[in-house]
Amino acid sequence: MLDTRQIEQICVAQHGDPFAVLGMHCDDMGRLWVRAMLPGASHVQVLDAARDQIVADLVLRHPAGFFEGPVPGAAPFRYRLRIDAAGSTRTIDDAYRFGPVLGETDLWLLAEGAHQRPFEVLGAHPRMIDDVAGTAFAVWAPNAERVSVAGDFNDWDGRCHPMRFRPGAGIWEIFVPAVAAGARYKFELRRRADGGIAYKCDPYGRQAELRPATANVVIPLAQAVAASDQRRRANAADAPISIYEVHAGSWRRVAAEGNRFLTWQELADTLAPYAANLGFTHIELLPITEHPLDASWGYQPIGLYAPTARHGEPAGLLSFIQRCHEHGLGVILDWVPGHFPADEHGLARFDGTHLYEHSDPREGMHPDWGTLIYNFGRREVRNFLISNALYWLERFGVDGLRVDAVASMLYRDYSRAAGQWIANVHGGRENLEAIDFLRALNAAIRSARPEALMVAEESTSFPAVSRPVADGGLGFNLKWNMGWMHDTLRYIGLDPVHRRHHQDDLTFGLLYAFHENFLLPLSHDEVVHGKGSLLGRMPGDRWQRFANLRAYLAFMWSHPGKKLLFMGGEFAQPGEWNHEHELDWHLLGDPLHAGVHRLVHDLNRVLRSAPALHEKDFEAAGFEWIDHSDASQSVIAFLRRGRDPRRVVVTVCNFTPVVRHGYRIGVPHDGRYVERINTDSRYYGGGDIGTGFGAAQAQAQGWHQRPYSLLLTLPPLATTIFEWTD
Repeated sequence: MLDTRQIEQICVAQHGDPFAVLGMHCDDMGRLWVRAMLPGASHVQVLDAARDQIVADLVLRHPAGFFEGPVPGAAPFRYRLRIDAAGSTRTIDDAYRFGPVLGETDLWLLAEGAHQRPFEVLGAHPRMIDDVAGTAFAVWAPNAERVSVAGDFNDWDGRCHPMRFRPGAGIWEIFVPAVAAGARYKFELRRRADGGIAYKCDPYGRQAELRPATANVVIPLAQAVAASDQRRRANAADAPISIYEVHAGSWRRVAAEGNRFLTWQELADTLAPYAANLGFTHIELLPITEHPLDASWGYQPIGLYAPTARHGEPAGLLSFIQRCHEHGLGVILDWVPGHFPADEHGLARFDGTHLYEHSDPREGMHPDWGTLIYNFGRREVRNFLISNALYWLERFGVDGLRVDAVASMLYRDYSRAAGQWIANVHGGRENLEAIDFLRALNAAIRSARPEALMVAEESTSFPAVSRPVADGGLGFNLKWNMGWMHDTLRYIGLDPVHRRHHQDDLTFGLLYAFHENFLLPLSHDEVVHGKGSLLGRMPGDRWQRFANLRAYLAFMWSHPGKKLLFMGGEFAQPGEWNHEHELDWHLLGDPLHAGVHRLVHDLNRVLRSAPALHEKDFEAAGFEWIDHSDASQSVIAFLRRGRDPRRVVVTVCNFTPVVRHGYRIGVPHDGRYVERINTDSRYYGGGDIGTGFGAAQAQAQGWHQRPYSLLLTLPPLATTIFEWTD
């Protein structure tokens, strides 16, 4: 018979080793005892499962629901419990009859932070053990005094299922019979320091309730999605890449149903064909992992493994990605490993200690966003994050990850004044642990999914962001070119009369364009917080604003680098993005807005069809200035080359509202230069000045140090793109 002290500990869920008490045990006299904590039960019997016979009645030892009693037999046997409670009877398999869930190899790898896919063993996994169906739960909380799984299957009572502690790895685990997919749960943790109780989401939870509810939902682990040669080719450095950046919660809404979000199925039916028909090669989704606050746009994730419930269940996201692939679209997820919110139900002080974050706010608190910063030097935290990246790539088949706020990860003094940050071991400002983490992240992905596209949002001059880890780089495929974006938006926002004094804003980016593998971003960050829309930045009257935007987009699409455009930019959304409302789709009925829409479609078509515009995006040999010095007329001209040196593309931009007649530019070859894009075409809402989608014949008159030249009429506030043909 158990002593009263241990019974009291079980009844208030303070016992550190419940498996040593509950279940079937042999005492010092060789007798078998069964003990169970069953709040609300009035009568409990033990059944021999093999014979389906009652073999003993248990005695209520504590009114909270602690039962125990001797059972016949000399050796432990498979048993079940028959429980009378509140006038009903049920028979269950006892969770404390089952042995450890995690194997020794898994525990060792988890302790070393070397488990490549801890999501396969941590979290909640429906499975069969000893021919009994249930769910295995496991969570890392090395400093908790006690951890229980609480859910709708035990009335959210943490006394019912306290977990087994595996001290070598700091893991708590339990197999709970009869818990199936769809069950809701949390972990109840008792802090060692003060005995307080915290209810936490599962860090590895793969489905969450819709906010403001905060529980996780048990679901099976999705099967791995096979890699695709087609997707590998689409992500290659020499492939045309044009990304449509989307906030899934505000691309469209269902106004007739309370302005609700679209489901993943509805997005598959609408967003996927829309982006494909516009000619984009990829969709990039702003963070879709679970987050408590709509206004964070997903950038304060509370559950990195759970797609947000705003759009439905995880299976819907998987179906959406498959539909995108069927339309020839890659899917990139915006991924946030740099910080996380301090909400009580999340990772903050998870087991009563600073488990995932730094304890010192000079390292662990982000001053810009009021969020917590991961401790990148802790191996279990690195394992958690790298595993999460692999989870999205392997289990959902996404084509890449855009890593958010890399600059804030790389520097310890990011947004901090003197005295508010801690130097690294060498006295420097670089965050050596974060640098090592990013290299380990990209090395792991290169090994497991070499076709994946890893993109860094990085705004500083940190070297070799998009160079291989083996060569001393961070290992990303692409880096956002924030400098190009700021310079060129500043230029295009000027009144044309002043542009002659700022020509270097257009040309400066080519001094460093091939130091990294750059992506040119016109992202969501440029249409919020008082910045206005892209169209709103343009000077002049209505016609000039649209002409400026069309000229700028064509300049961007012909410039070296991959492309990214935030939703709404494809039809010149006039106002700032508002995450609470859908885009202004009615504007497609306006000829000027529809003209920009058609232009973006045609720019994507030309980008795909002209190898010179994408094959050597990252090589200096793929770009040549024809003339960047004509600042007085605000004209620039350049050419692009692919692997075939003759198939050049020539771009000429006139950033003034003045028609330039008889404008001569040098070209390398004789023959015809077909006009692929003229942003002044009436088809796009322009005045139709220029060659009119015809062709210009090269003349045997040298110009700009080239043997041939074209004599052109440059339309006002317009970009023209020509492709040489034989």
